[in-house]
Amino acid sequence: MKRPLLELADELRAIAATGLHFTEGHFDRERYQKLFETAVRLAALAEDADDPKTESRIRKIYLSSDEGYVTPKLDARMAIFQRDHVLLVQERADSCWSLPGGYVDIGDSPSGAAERETSEEAGIEVRAVRMAGIFDYRLQPEAPPVLFHIHKLIFIGEPLDPEADPNPCAGPEVLDARFFPVDALPELSPGRTLPIHVRSAWERVRNPGLATHFD
Repeated sequence: MKRPLLELADELRAIAATGLHFTEGHFDRERYQKLFETAVRLAALAEDADDPKTESRIRKIYLSSDEGYVTPKLDARMAIFQRDHVLLVQERADSCWSLPGGYVDIGDSPSGAAERETSEEAGIEVRAVRMAGIFDYRLQPEAPPVLFHIHKLIFIGEPLDPEADPNPCAGPEVLDARFFPVDALPELSPGRTLPIHVRSAWERVRNPGLATHFD
């Protein structure tokens, strides 16, 4: 029982820490702080509920969790094809287009994150069938400067319903979702998707024996 409780506490901690980082509302900060303390208590319960110092120790660990050995962020994206067309979503932030996806949340598997994001952003239920490539964003000449070191994980997926159409505005972060010809892509959102990501996935759809790309 200890492991599930610690995993649940870590998910709550991640939600609280992200909320505290981004929110500017006073009452929202209070709620996220309360959620953070709930995560601490839950982890303490799993570790040793009888030791009064456990909560204090875990709180210090949680507060310093991003100050230790920092690792790259993982951004999981899903490439879905219909014949020679690829599914893209229009980002609300810049009105440009990208493969559906986003950062891998605590508690997610990489493929699960890509599947969930595709459902939320494009309104299509999919399953990942293989990985097209792992891209170090620093090594891509077209990539814009970013604050964090990011690894892009590009999956190739299949819709659970082959006849399903994308649902525009299925998610709060997107404006539209539709299929585009692979050789006539719209303007891509460079912080999220680069042409090489689409090309790499498409090459492996046409040539299944091609090895996974990695940097």
